[in-house]
Amino acid sequence: MIKVFGHKSPDTDSTGSPIIWAWYLNEVLGLQAKPVLLGEPNTEAAFVLRRWGLEKPEIIADITEGEPVVIVDTNNPAELPASINKADIRAIIDHHKLTGGLETKGPIDVIIRPLACTATIMFDLMGDAAAKMPDPVKCAMLSCILSDTLEFRSPTTTAHDRAVAEQLAAELGIAIPDYAEELFAAKSDVSAFSDAELLRMDSKEFAVGGVKLRVSVLETTAPKVVLDRKAGLMETMKSVAAEDGVDEVLLFVVDILREEATLLVPNDRIKAIAEKSFGAAVAGDTVVLPGVMSRKKQIIPVLSV
Repeated sequence: MIKVFGHKSPDTDSTGSPIIWAWYLNEVLGLQAKPVLLGEPNTEAAFVLRRWGLEKPEIIADITEGEPVVIVDTNNPAELPASINKADIRAIIDHHKLTGGLETKGPIDVIIRPLACTATIMFDLMGDAAAKMPDPVKCAMLSCILSDTLEFRSPTTTAHDRAVAEQLAAELGIAIPDYAEELFAAKSDVSAFSDAELLRMDSKEFAVGGVKLRVSVLETTAPKVVLDRKAGLMETMKSVAAEDGVDEVLLFVVDILREEATLLVPNDRIKAIAEKSFGAAVAGDTVVLPGVMSRKKQIIPVLSV
């Protein structure tokens, strides 16, 4: 049985894409495959599962030696199970930069394309078979694309991502603006989460100049709800950094509608990172970064310490 999974702290793309690709492997290629997750899906991803009647994949902590797997929506070992290099990696399907560090038992298919969403790549790889997807799987694919592109607002969006989303929406009879509003409302409802959970909800680890950073992003249509909790969040950053073995936690609160990010600045090192990376003048414990919406394209490539 091939396990298909994305990164830890699964968002909509890392929840939906394993479901999509496991369907393709099972129903089109005739292989035995199952989608799994490396953690609880975030609020938006959980909404997508409920909205379209999709079963939540099993959550796993690690994989066994020699177990066949397909990795989607990441190629970064830090975002994968601890034993990933002991697995039988069959393929990687991703849209992030090549990180390095994965080892395979032989030649495999590695598909990394400059598109906004893994699900868009899968649509292309399926070819004519994409038309055979049942509606719930098509809905998962549409959800992935709308989430990763922030309804085409993200600078990572390509014309092809948009075209695929519009084709799927037309086939499903879904109005994109109305459905995107539902998605983002679910994404923005963080009331049930602790400060530590918010800091880890959509978070990835990177090393920059020898400094280990947990770079967290909260995309929301209601940034005030998050920013009203900034005192607790900034205090909790210390314990999260210590528990996770990183030097600093960076939290970017992305305002989807205003198309800007607010970075919390709890200490002098993060202040220096903000000023050096974004050319920002930091006067208090937050700084607004106009136009910054994408961790992949606008945050990680410019981070300097």
